[in-house]
Amino acid sequence: MVEEKHIDISGIRNLYPFKSNYMEIRGIKYHYIDEGSGNPVLMIHGNPTWSFYFRSLIKDLSPEFRAIAPDHIGCGLSGKPDETVYDYRLKSRIEDIGSFLSRLKLAGKITLILHDWGGMIGMAYAIKNPEKISSLVIMNTAAFFPPGGKMKIPFSLRMIRNTGFFARIAVLRFNLFAKSALYMASCKGLSDDVKKGLIAPYNSWKNRIAVLKFVQDIPLHENDPGYGVVKDVEENLHRLSEIPMLICWGKHDFVFTENYLAEWRKRFPGAEIHLFDDAGHYVLEDEPEKISLLIKEFLKRQ
Repeated sequence: MVEEKHIDISGIRNLYPFKSNYMEIRGIKYHYIDEGSGNPVLMIHGNPTWSFYFRSLIKDLSPEFRAIAPDHIGCGLSGKPDETVYDYRLKSRIEDIGSFLSRLKLAGKITLILHDWGGMIGMAYAIKNPEKISSLVIMNTAAFFPPGGKMKIPFSLRMIRNTGFFARIAVLRFNLFAKSALYMASCKGLSDDVKKGLIAPYNSWKNRIAVLKFVQDIPLHENDPGYGVVKDVEENLHRLSEIPMLICWGKHDFVFTENYLAEWRKRFPGAEIHLFDDAGHYVLEDEPEKISLLIKEFLKRQ
């Protein structure tokens, strides 16, 4: 069995100066940041990021709110078991968030801040527990199938999703998915330290397993394992229509295009929406100050 390689984040502590917390979920080490006090704000990341992606929000929100940012199993500083121990499926991701929150025993309703895969995972939790949600913040993500009935994803994602040998070599050996995101997901460009931070947990073949499995788990056909989960979320989003929603969207996203934003707008016509012309998929990297201010103002109005 390939061993998990130690992850060294000492070089990025100036950007990510938070205390690490751990609990066990399914017997696997589950890492999270928990800073500040007050009304809880839960930040759920996607692929190939981790709680580091939310560092600016953690710093800006924690003086007034309880800012919580977990790392999914296989991501960040959480454990990275092989597929015989953990199945890396959407259903399990949603169950993990439920277990995590039930063990935190939070006081008061939760604000969810969701990006990329975090949108589907977080909205699935919200639909099951709408009474626990106070507000929603959406950033370049989806909680429905590709808009317009076109079950298509970009070519690069299709190659990883559908070609076993190529995908394992490209993602697990050469880390091409996470490395390419450093250049494709931001419009303004990332500093060397930020690049180092985003990619730090994915430093070996074994430590990249979740990066690969997230892409391979994208459900597009009825026989895909996560298809029924996405269908259920899509059909029940209306249950969240009365919950205040803020959408901060990077315009230049080659996966979550403006068609996805239009779908959010159609489903939640009362949402407050901000489209950033100079931002990409990593919208929080491109516009951290503006988004932090918008979120703080939004939360204070709730």
